[in-house]
Amino acid sequence: MTNTPSFVLTYNSLTLAVQQYLERQDAAVVNQIPTFITLCEFEIAQQLKTLGQLQVVTTNMSAGNPVLAKPARWRKTVSMTYTNSAGVTQPIFLRKLEYLFNYWPNTTNTAPPAFYSDIDYEHWQIAPTPDQPYALTALFYERIAPLSSSNQTNWLTQYAPNAMLYGTLLQAMPFLKNDQRQIFQQKYSEAITALKTEDELRIGDRQTVAEDS
Repeated sequence: MTNTPSFVLTYNSLTLAVQQYLERQDAAVVNQIPTFITLCEFEIAQQLKTLGQLQVVTTNMSAGNPVLAKPARWRKTVSMTYTNSAGVTQPIFLRKLEYLFNYWPNTTNTAPPAFYSDIDYEHWQIAPTPDQPYALTALFYERIAPLSSSNQTNWLTQYAPNAMLYGTLLQAMPFLKNDQRQIFQQKYSEAITALKTEDELRIGDRQTVAEDS
């Protein structure tokens, strides 16, 4: 038997709830609600790195190319591995970009990769320059797919609807020059703290399992 949740927050229901909480249906406010929602999503992304933001991407390196494109909405790399010609998974270790340039100054030379670094928000540098199109797997934190009229739900609406609601209301306060900021700030902070506590417990559980394995 499948249990159906009694309430599921969506982009449309969040928009309606914000209007009801603010007691405003005038166009000047309603038209700004998508902006409030987006600002809330960015705020949560800056404050949290939860399991819901963890993603795995598998791609192929390009032989002779030390630069690798990051996946969309990348925020922070957790780990990186590749599969060598013998089919064995090998780690690629994080180092500073300057270290990679000193370690492998001639990027036209190729060898199995050992290190990676961030070039910018869109690219990694790999050293040595890959000598084969190795299969690469990267574990990373992403910015959760943003809500919109065409993307009604995401991880936040499913697992943190209270953070989304109060965070969106909080973002509306400067626009409205409203004195309810303290109330929404308290509710939002409580929701964020609860999410952080849940993830700390999960990380502890994962470490315990790893130690016992």
